Amino acid sequence: MSSETAKQTILVATTNPGKVRELRAMLDANVQWKALSDFPGIGEVEEDGATFTANAQKKATEYAQATGLWTLADDSGLVVDALDGAPGVKSARFCGEVPPGTDRKVIDQRNIVKLLEMLKDIPAEQRTARFVCHICLARPDKVLLETHGQVEGCIVDEPAGDNGFGYDPVFFIPSLGQTAAQLPDEQKNAVSHRGNAIAQFKPLLNELLADMESIG
Repeated sequence: MSSETAKQTILVATTNPGKVRELRAMLDANVQWKALSDFPGIGEVEEDGATFTANAQKKATEYAQATGLWTLADDSGLVVDALDGAPGVKSARFCGEVPPGTDRKVIDQRNIVKLLEMLKDIPAEQRTARFVCHICLARPDKVLLETHGQVEGCIVDEPAGDNGFGYDPVFFIPSLGQTAAQLPDEQKNAVSHRGNAIAQFKPLLNELLADMESIG
């Protein structure tokens, strides 16, 4: 069987173009990638889980059932110790509900403004935080693979850097002396929460695809 014939289709279950680009580039697997934008009529899966794990599993499973495709979903966010773990699973919607179609950069900016306002009286040494990511691959009837990653840092007062998205401009990584938004893509992907999760996920996916090809 040729590699082209054996190529598996995988849906990346996100509307965030930054995530799609990162996942495709970092996995670099021999698959045909699809995005939610390829299914304009599909309903949105509500991320109402209490944990990143629960949300990733729900998105992967429900989008797989809706499309019939293997579906890769991740749930990730910022956990700030001084805020008892907030924004947590609500990281993307921290500033509240916004009108459909609102530019992602506008939402990111509003989220950052709210975060910094809540931390304005918290001293620097108590602003410890981490980015967390849980990745799940599912087919319509079962979860196939899961991995988890995180990166430690702290929240700074002034945004710095133009790369990345979300809270990257205010998430400072002490070991590198820069915010996540100041890092070039290759370096960011090597140390990020999503990078850590994908580093574990990639060999598992390649093994699964090889097994599927041998069976097929």
